[in-house]
Amino acid sequence: MEPTAPLRTLIRHESESPKERSTCGWRYRLISRDDDQVAAWAHVVDIDGARPHYHRRGVELYYVLEGEGGIILDGVEHPLRPGTMVHIPPGVVHGAVGRMRVLVVGIPDIDDDDLFFPDEAPPGGRCGCCPP
Repeated sequence: MEPTAPLRTLIRHESESPKERSTCGWRYRLISRDDDQVAAWAHVVDIDGARPHYHRRGVELYYVLEGEGGIILDGVEHPLRPGTMVHIPPGVVHGAVGRMRVLVVGIPDIDDDDLFFPDEAPPGGRCGCCPP
């Protein structure tokens, strides 16, 4: 058995983080697998409308830092304001409305092959979030 590399600490300011367009707006990758060898990820996202999507494996936690708006979970809109925390389990179709700055933590680490859109039929014709 090969020894595993020891975990290391990490400190990163938002201004030092890669900024990129995402499904929900502009995100700053504070901690991500691409660089950091971590079990979870944390991004600050400037939400400016989010296309409804879901994850089959990933859990997301949203914590609203600034702004107001709403999150749509399986078609039901819920109001958001600073200080609000949202837990989104796998399979829940979610999107957002309004302009907000949100800390998003995902477990396990983000994976592009775990991003699905309900308006696009996946291989096999089922979304994976609805029972057969």
